[in-house]
Amino acid sequence: MAQNLMRGDGFGVVLLLYWVLLVLLLSCGRAGSEPTRDKQALIAFLSQVPHGRRLVWNESESACGWVGVGCDPTNSSVYFLRLPGVGLIGRIPPNTLGRLTQLRVLSLRANRLDGEIPPDFSQLKLLRSLYLQNNRIAGDFPASIADMGGITRLDLSSNNFTGSIPFSVGNLTSLTGLFLENNGFTGKIPSGVPPKLVDFSVANNRLNGSIPTGYAKFPAAAFANNVDLCGDPLPSCNPFFPVPSPSPTSPPTTIPHKKHKKLSTAAIIGISVAGGVVILLLILAVIFLLLRRRRTKERSKTPKPPITTAAMAVGEAGTSSSRDDVSGVPLAQPSKLVFIPGGGYSFDLEDLLRASAEVLGKGSVGTSYKAVLEEGTVVVVKRLKDVVYTKKEFEELMQNLGNVKHQNLLQLRAFYYSRDEKLLVYDYLPAGSLSALLHGKAFVVQIFAFGDTLNKKRSLSNDYATSPIELGWVGGRLGSRGSGRPPLDWDSRLKIALCAARGIAHLHASGNVVHGNIKSSNILLKQDNLDASVSDFGLNPLFSSSTPPSHRIMGYRAPEVLETRRVTTKSDVYSFGVLLLELLTGKAPNQASLGEEGIDLPRWVQSVVREEWTAEVFDIELMRYQNVEEEMVQLLQIGMACVTTVPDQRPSMQEVLKMIEEINRGDPDDGMQQSSDDALRGGSDGQTPPTDSRASPPGITP
Repeated sequence: MAQNLMRGDGFGVVLLLYWVLLVLLLSCGRAGSEPTRDKQALIAFLSQVPHGRRLVWNESESACGWVGVGCDPTNSSVYFLRLPGVGLIGRIPPNTLGRLTQLRVLSLRANRLDGEIPPDFSQLKLLRSLYLQNNRIAGDFPASIADMGGITRLDLSSNNFTGSIPFSVGNLTSLTGLFLENNGFTGKIPSGVPPKLVDFSVANNRLNGSIPTGYAKFPAAAFANNVDLCGDPLPSCNPFFPVPSPSPTSPPTTIPHKKHKKLSTAAIIGISVAGGVVILLLILAVIFLLLRRRRTKERSKTPKPPITTAAMAVGEAGTSSSRDDVSGVPLAQPSKLVFIPGGGYSFDLEDLLRASAEVLGKGSVGTSYKAVLEEGTVVVVKRLKDVVYTKKEFEELMQNLGNVKHQNLLQLRAFYYSRDEKLLVYDYLPAGSLSALLHGKAFVVQIFAFGDTLNKKRSLSNDYATSPIELGWVGGRLGSRGSGRPPLDWDSRLKIALCAARGIAHLHASGNVVHGNIKSSNILLKQDNLDASVSDFGLNPLFSSSTPPSHRIMGYRAPEVLETRRVTTKSDVYSFGVLLLELLTGKAPNQASLGEEGIDLPRWVQSVVREEWTAEVFDIELMRYQNVEEEMVQLLQIGMACVTTVPDQRPSMQEVLKMIEEINRGDPDDGMQQSSDDALRGGSDGQTPPTDSRASPPGITP
């Protein structure tokens, strides 16, 4: 060819120009950064599927820059398509997405897709993660999935699939997560188990028969609510042949009866006399106790000599009186302010009583004050009410709570117990609470001496909590959006959710403590970096179970708490889920105007997602931030999983923490960023996610 080009004839010149042009075209094709064939397939898909107004693709731009689309490093093929919760409606049209032959991750979860999966999905042989949960897709288990030999995560949960689960599922050797719950699958679970499977669920289907031994490693919740499944981890299956009954020829076993002799007359008289003596002794003992109590009351009414004002304040608090012993017997030592080791404070109770104080808020367990001591130390004093614990029980509980230490837990520094007063001392965090940051900040203009507060005979609810002169709300009533309040951006909300989850997870795992009163006013913020600390944890045992729980946790309470009046780690998860919904919606859980009178926040979110589309749920302040929609949808799904009605179907706080930590904007497949879907499921290739951390909330289903 070189010899032909060296010749000067016209054919050689044309051939040379041809090769130059071909090289230029190839180089321009590499630099053009446009997957033309895949772009046509995406346009065909979007043009045939109705969708929400938020999803707009500009055909004049590169498909690699479209919302939800990710390409390979050379921008020659589409690798990722993530369109969760964008309002897609109807069937997935054939000859569209099946043409994306280089696709690695496909997420169409939380939409309104129906019909069957197109058979041309079998062309997606490089697909690794497929997320179709929370749609209305029907038909048999997609046969095209059996051709996806490299798939690792498959989620078809919360759809309308029917028929049996095919044996070919066991041939998916790379599969690590298979989620088929909340469908209508029938028949038996196939015996073949993918060798790498670590996450699995077929709950809420119509399956029957014995569970194959390879699936026995998964929890019972993965098989719950089916027609007739049995075998490990569920109860054993009944044997096919019944156990034979005893032979009728066997003589019946009889138990000989002993003949009882009648008591003699002398024995009856002796028993009667002894019983009369015992009754007489009991009557005398009751009379003696009544007389002793009467003398004790008379002694307590004897007038005491007058004391100074300072001593009166201390006496009312119980430091120089004998009233902290419930039995009325004087104690050898007066009550003192007990410090938790390592707190760093050195003041005593008298210093605290002389401190100037202001009301920070009246909560469900008591009233909190900001106390400024004479040397300048600032602390928060919580004055408890309705405590039923004895002094010994109270001190043991406080010592246990004081030993629970974590950077996202507000550390208990000291406590005090007398018959009339129970006080807790905490650090003061100047940035306030999450509730104030979201809904408007409470302020109190009344300042007084803390010792004077303890001397008042009326409760604080009468003195300070209802007066419009002394207590007000910046920006209007509680639950409204305060005027002049700085907007809380998405990164700050996600950070607050993460810090709170870490604190509560530490309570459950390390301290074995149930919080019992999770709400936004108990999430306190540090001044500079918006790190959150969880307060008021572990105090629920102090109060009587006869007090209605709705008075303590209001809109955050789990359904079972209202019935049993017992808080558990699962009810904590429910309350934390409401907290996440509050962060996402900007609405207070106890706000009555959520669409209809009396509806709570979780039901309101479910109704909006079901009747409209997911984006309507989010706080309008969050819509100004770009490229965070998928993260918000992921956190919404976590929140809805937490507020599931059945406690056993809620994830643990450790699993919730794992899911929040894994929220980001990518996917680790092929060395790229982490997939948001794998993050919500609890892991990706090379990582073992927590059991059942992948549950999508049933309430998100349209």
